Amino acid sequence: MSTDYRNVFIEAAPDCPATEGEEPPAGRGNPTVARLQYELLSQAPYEMSSDDVLFAVHAARTGVPPSEMDEARAAFFAKDQACLRASPLGKRYGWGTHHDGEGRVALYGVGTVEYERLARDPNLAHKAAMKSRR
Repeated sequence: MSTDYRNVFIEAAPDCPATEGEEPPAGRGNPTVARLQYELLSQAPYEMSSDDVLFAVHAARTGVPPSEMDEARAAFFAKDQACLRASPLGKRYGWGTHHDGEGRVALYGVGTVEYERLARDPNLAHKAAMKSRR
């Protein structure tokens, strides 16, 4: 099942502690999920879909060999996956994700002009990142 959205802006969670987009820490040893997602989306805005980002992070963290990418991707999406609404980027680090009409994603930091414009855009569906606490 796909995690891709189209024409959607996922805003930072209502309980997100960040008042602006923060670069996630690199982590000790292996990069964190947040760091890997941040690097992919900040370096290549509107080049990847949510599915692409989630699988790329999974592949990097589990060491999927290049020769097994297609098979591993099919196995990964054979099970339900959490979408970017569950990402620590929107829950903890103050990032919104804009999903364009083709499902490609870009990051926008809370408090930026572009974030505010997207948050008010009536042509987009609006969702919030999931809260950290119930």
